[in-house]
Amino acid sequence: MSEPALLIDKTIKKYNYIFLSTGINVKAGEKTKKDILRSRFVFIFNFIWMNGDVVGAFLWFFTGLAQHKGFTELTYVSPCITISCLGNLKAYYMIVHEKTVDSLLNILRKLEIDQQNRRGTPETEIITATEHNYVNRVMKVLNIFYIILIICFGLNPLMLVLINYLTTNKVELLLPLLIVYPFDPFDLRYYPWVYLKQFWSDIVVILGIFAADFVFYVFCTYLRMQFRLLGYYLQQAVPSDQKTMTLLEIEATKLKIVDLVKWHQQLISSVAILDTLYTKSTLFNFVSSSLLLCLTGFNVMAINDVAFVISFLCFLMTSLLQIYFLCSFGDLLMESSIQVGDAVYNSNWYLADPAVSKMSLLIQTRSQRPCKLTALNFADVNLMAFMKICSTAWSYFALLQTLYTAPTK
Repeated sequence: MSEPALLIDKTIKKYNYIFLSTGINVKAGEKTKKDILRSRFVFIFNFIWMNGDVVGAFLWFFTGLAQHKGFTELTYVSPCITISCLGNLKAYYMIVHEKTVDSLLNILRKLEIDQQNRRGTPETEIITATEHNYVNRVMKVLNIFYIILIICFGLNPLMLVLINYLTTNKVELLLPLLIVYPFDPFDLRYYPWVYLKQFWSDIVVILGIFAADFVFYVFCTYLRMQFRLLGYYLQQAVPSDQKTMTLLEIEATKLKIVDLVKWHQQLISSVAILDTLYTKSTLFNFVSSSLLLCLTGFNVMAINDVAFVISFLCFLMTSLLQIYFLCSFGDLLMESSIQVGDAVYNSNWYLADPAVSKMSLLIQTRSQRPCKLTALNFADVNLMAFMKICSTAWSYFALLQTLYTAPTK
């Protein structure tokens, strides 16, 4: 009889299409050489394909500066360049740290197997089900927003071309992105292929961010699950009838506490591994999010075309959700590590053997220093950071709006 599939593997397998289409090699179960070669080919192909458009967008931006193009035109292309760089960086770090991702996945799989081998209770089942369901609900919400964003940015120009043709009887070709090409992209011989290329570049950027963030959410969720389970077992570790216990039962309690201490140490080291995996990309994510929110909000206010306003409004909502959930999962993980100390305090540590009490005190003392994720030690990944990002974006937006509306002399 086969063993039941692990929850973490079920979650990853559910969104395996993201990893297959981006070339990020995260897989539920063992990897083969064929999997590695296929993922590398897909990643390199997408990397070259997308960055050709990124270079063209940079050239358009600098050419626009030199030719004194309109302010709204320059701010139209800026969010696209920023999010493309973010997608590049996130996908790159997932490839560079692939072995780290695999090792952390294996640690979480082992911890889940250990939990399955313990005697489960209704409380532990509620903890595992709650965390598992939460991350899947978040992924469904983000999945919907990313699909809407791809449709809006990818198909909006075609809709505008059709509307213009029906109203004016003239064909005015448009593309999703403003990019410099060594040929005329609006030539009918090239236009369909250029359009498809830009459309796939949009998909690659968004799925690259989605894939990296998804792995982050999974790691945070299942580490939080382990912290909550640890807290539950710590609270139940010391029986209330210590005075009637035999020496053998007291020794068994000591061994149980020792195992829980080792479990806590393993979780602390796992959070440290997760921090090294994401700390650099998170710093760029924090910096770029302020810029993205500012420029996208400005485009929503400054552009008069309703279709483009809808596109940038979707862009704004998706960017907000992306950085919010990044900070939210980091905040939840940090909170769950602190709650381990509360669980020790609420246990019967005062009835236990002195050796058990000392070990409980060590856990409680260590849990007062939360396990947290950082943006290269410049900021902690929590909801306070989200508030600062929104505040900074608003300041930039107000300045940009003032410069745009200021009368020229």
